[in-house]
Order: sequence, then structure tokens, then C-alpha cells
Amino acid sequence: MFEDLTFWLFVAPGLLLGLYAQVRIRATKVGTSGGIAGAQVARALLDARGLQRVRIEPTPGMLSDHYDPQSRTLRLSPEVYYTPSLPAAGVAAHETGHALQDAAGYLPLKARSLIVPAVQLSAKVAPWLFIAGVLLGANSLAWVGVILFGALTLFTLITLPVEFDASARAQQLLVSQGIIRGEQQVEGIEKVLGVAA
Repeated sequence: MFEDLTFWLFVAPGLLLGLYAQVRIRATKVGTSGGIAGAQVARALLDARGLQRVRIEPTPGMLSDHYDPQSRTLRLSPEVYYTPSLPAAGVAAHETGHALQDAAGYLPLKARSLIVPAVQLSAKVAPWLFIAGVLLGANSLAWVGVILFGALTLFTLITLPVEFDASARAQQLLVSQGIIRGEQQVEGIEKVLGVAA
């Protein structure tokens, strides 16, 4: 299986893209104006748009940041929630962008929300199927895992407009609220938001 070029054509892009995103976000070392943490950034942006009812809470895990439209809760990983850095501000602002989309009734976000449960199930099952297939020598089982990973990638591509819109909303708000100032911070936040999208 590992010698099969087709296998690596399916698996390698996802692995490389994930590593690239992590490296790009961690490489940005600029702090926020006033040294405010990600949770404070999100609260300021939400309040500026009249979304005081949207809750912000920490959630365990790395890169587990997300906005839940059903409970109107913005969940931020500890690395984002408590850290006063440009990457934390960018990720918090990006997720806030999803809350703004929800408040505006942004149709692509609603469509994405409908298929999220199936995607979440695939995300949980795919690695286990792949690992089980490799360990048991069952190529067909491993391929089912790879195909589910491919479906997740397709979902990601389909929802790119939602992500880019959230980042655009976030950048505009970060600058208008004075959380990001100066050319160095604007350039840094553009990189972080591009990766977040």
C-alpha cells in the first residue's frame, strides 16, 4: 500500500497542507495592539457588531477553534483563547467572522451547517479506517479511509468561499476597531487570516 503512488497522491496533499497552515500561523510573532488575548479580541469584535449574546468559551484541543451557530457559541482553543498574539487574534477574528455571517443570514454558511454532521462523522471514522486497514493489511479498508479523507477535502474546497468571507469580515473589523494597527500588524494579520481561511 505505501509503495502505491496513487495512495500518496491522495494522502500527501492533505498532510502537507495541514503542516503548511500550522507553520505559517506559528511563524507570525507580532503581538496585538494593547496585548489583548484572542478571547478579548473576539468579545470586542462581537460587541462592536451588537452580538453580545454570542458566548465565547475555551475548548480543549489544538486547532479546535470554531463557531457553533446552533448554540451561538464561539469556541477557542487554549492557544487562541488566552494568548495575546497576532495569530491568536487572527484566528479569534476569523471565527468571529462566522458569527457575523450567521447574524447576517449568510446563505453559504447555512448550507455548510447542514452538511457539517456528516463531515464530522467522516472526520472521526476516516483515520480509524485507514489505520485499521494498514495494520490489518486490508487495502480496501484503508482505501475507504482515504476516500473519506478525500470527501473531507472536497467539503473544504466547497466551503472555501465561506472561509474567505469570514476572514475578510475579520480583517475589516480588526482594523476598524483599532486592534490591528500599523503596516507590520496588517501584513501579519493578512497572512494569518489567509491561512485561517
